[in-house]
Amino acid sequence: MAKGIYKRGNIYWICYAGTDGRIIRESTDSPKFNDAEEMLLDRKTAIKKGVQPETKRIENHSFMELAQEYLKWAERQRSYKSKKGFVLQLVDEFGNLKLREFNTRLIEQFQSERMQKGRKEKGNKPATINRFVATIKHIFTKASEWEMVEEEVLKRVRKVKLLEENNRRLRYLSNEECQELINSCDPHVKPIVITALNTGMRKQEILGLQWEQIDLKNGFILLDMSKNGDRREIPINDTLKSVLRGITRRLDVPYLFFDPKTGQRYQSIKKSFATACRKAKITNFTFHDLRHCFASFLIMAGIDLTTVKELLGHKDIKMTLRYAHLAPTHKVKAVDVLDGILTKRPTAQLLHNFRTQLDNESVKKCYNIGTYADVAQRQSN
Repeated sequence: MAKGIYKRGNIYWICYAGTDGRIIRESTDSPKFNDAEEMLLDRKTAIKKGVQPETKRIENHSFMELAQEYLKWAERQRSYKSKKGFVLQLVDEFGNLKLREFNTRLIEQFQSERMQKGRKEKGNKPATINRFVATIKHIFTKASEWEMVEEEVLKRVRKVKLLEENNRRLRYLSNEECQELINSCDPHVKPIVITALNTGMRKQEILGLQWEQIDLKNGFILLDMSKNGDRREIPINDTLKSVLRGITRRLDVPYLFFDPKTGQRYQSIKKSFATACRKAKITNFTFHDLRHCFASFLIMAGIDLTTVKELLGHKDIKMTLRYAHLAPTHKVKAVDVLDGILTKRPTAQLLHNFRTQLDNESVKKCYNIGTYADVAQRQSN
């Protein structure tokens, strides 16, 4: 691309030095490169003659004005609800501040304050603060594209570095705790918990399940749009199939899990789940940790990381690697296969013994609530 011409979104911008030597950045309002090239040539010709070109002046908008425009644009996104929550909190913090007043130091101070003081005075975790900063950066990126702020302001905002995230939680239950939790659940929560433990699905994916997504004949749950935007098919094992067949279906309600009084799907089961945990004497445990249980016991049963990644619906295998440390014994046994080189035992026989040992241990380690290895095998096939 020619010097002095660059693209923001679909629009070309030009960059040149004015008569006073200061750099001027100007939008061409055109998606065509030729228009930008012609406009840049006109500006440079005028400057050579000593004439300062008249440029469009950007009004100094407030953050609140920008946030209102941003939320209108964000309505098209799947993550609109959560993003709106972040934006509204940012409006409370910066609402009347003019956009030109934003700089690197201001946002870094915001990071520090959030670390020390958050909801209920406990402070936010690094991951939460990073979501705020990422939202600010994207808001200013759109502001620059919409010509609501100069690019110099955007550069200052982009210089802010994200915090190191150290709050990757991994909590899972023992076999006995898992069964005790199920036994402690109220009737309307029990099938939800069993579904979570046998599929690894996210809470909102489960609560939003409709009967049209359930294929009991072929044994699959179909998620057309998961969190990462991909279609996902989740195998149904025998335990879950039995539970789903036991659910009373109402023809006027499309959802599996709903309030019988209103016919509406459950929006939250936080209190009911907390009560079940309390009855089961399980502490420091959230509903999302059921997903960790599913993944952890698959790994400990010898299922490979790639299959677990597909079952969980992770976009990047880096997310799945957090469970890798749960399978150290399987790595040792895999390396033991190399003994065949020294003992001269047939490698094929060693591999057969290794797989047989894994299969036997998988059966022993699986929960009573379902055979995870069977689910994983079906997924890999």
